[in-house]
Order: sequence, then C-alpha cells, then structure tokens
Amino acid sequence: MNRTAEERQREIVLTARRDGSVDVTALAADLGVAKETVRRDLRVLEDHGLLRRTHGGAYPVESAGFETTLAFRATSHVPEKRRIAAAAAELLGDAETVFVDEGYTPQLIAEALPRDRPLTVVTASLPVAGALAGTDTVSVLLLGGRVRSGTLATVDHWTTKMLSGFVVDLAFIGANGISREHGLTTPDPAVSEVKTQAIRAARRTVFAGVHTKFGAVSFCRFAEIGTLETIVTSTLLPAAEAHRYSLLGPQVIRV
Repeated sequence: MNRTAEERQREIVLTARRDGSVDVTALAADLGVAKETVRRDLRVLEDHGLLRRTHGGAYPVESAGFETTLAFRATSHVPEKRRIAAAAAELLGDAETVFVDEGYTPQLIAEALPRDRPLTVVTASLPVAGALAGTDTVSVLLLGGRVRSGTLATVDHWTTKMLSGFVVDLAFIGANGISREHGLTTPDPAVSEVKTQAIRAARRTVFAGVHTKFGAVSFCRFAEIGTLETIVTSTLLPAAEAHRYSLLGPQVIRV
C-alpha cells in the first residue's frame, strides 16, 4: 500500500509513542520505503516538534497531546536516572524543608534522601509520599488536589494554594523538556502551575533529568534556566552543551 508522506509520518509518531522509540531500519521495512525516506520523515517530524532524532532512530517528544505515564518512565533510562537521583540528593546541604516534584526521577531522589536527620518533604506526588511516609525522620506534607491518573500527582488550585503558604529550602524539580531558548517546559498547564509555585516557594532549585530532556520543548513554560541553582544530568549530555547551559547561570553536574 502506497501511503502519503503525511500518513507515513502519522504512523511513525503513533509507533514512537506506543513503543517509546523508533528505529530507521525497522520503519523502512514496516513501511516499505527506503531508509532515506524514513530519515526525511524523521527530520520533518523533528522540525514539527513531535520527535527527537537519535543515531539510527528517534523518540517521541512530550507535548500537549502526548505525555508518557509514570509506569513507562519507570522502565526507560533507569540506570541513568538512578545515578542522577543519587547525585541530586547529595545537593541537600543543610536544607531542612524540601519540595520533591512529581515524576520518576524525583521519586528516586526522594528514595535517596538521607534518613539520619529530620527532614520535611512537601510533594504533590502520591508515589513520593508513599516512599517516604514510613520513615521516622521524614515528615511528609502531601499537597491536596485533583490526582492526574498518568503521573499520580495532584494539581489545580487546591494544590497551588497550599503550596503558596510555604517557604522551602530546596526544590527538586523535573520537566518534560529543558532548552536554552524556552527554559523548562511541561505539557499540562495544571502541572506547570504547581511547578511554578514550587520554584517561587523555594530558596534553591535543582533540576534533575536525563540527557534526552535537553533541547526538547513542550507546551507550557514554567521556568527560565537562570532560576536554577543546579542542573543534574548524565555524561550522555555532551560537555560542550552542558557548558552552554552553565553560561545561563546554573552549575551543571554530569554523572
């Protein structure tokens, strides 16, 4: 069957969103077209902000119309996320009150926080609250609100109103995309509001995320790079690119 370029590209996006990534060779075979045709399709889709190309393939960009679930995030780049989380947790310093964002990497940060000293953790994430609730030294404040099914985190005015009453020493923030031009972005306006409020409430803000987030842009911007004290990612982000981010203000740690 001869598909139009548009039909082919729609199918490529659906496949990437279903499987988490696509491979040029496999797509060429499945679609019955030359690899160069697939590469051209991937370039178009990247220009439209739907995919990010990698060596030999691509993966989907999270947007207003597509967001990965927490369950999916718990299966991708896990060793990299664990390294990043451990390094981020070491930035605690003398903080006594901490905001931990929704998402799988922040959840790993929560699990890596020290248990030998009193800490108060504020979070909108049910998994983060669950991971810490049984700890004697950690006091957990769970922000109320509407629970989003994909991420198991609370949003809307109840959440932001409660958060606006706090001043926290340190916020560990995640994002769906981080770019020098557009800052930190996320697909959902309700999530964006919570993140904005958390950063406003925090004396220090640390962004932790895997290398694939860099250069990706989602729908709602909630922070500029300059508002971050530190960015924690992995050595899979090239040193030259890390340096470009550091010129905007934050310290960049690659692990």
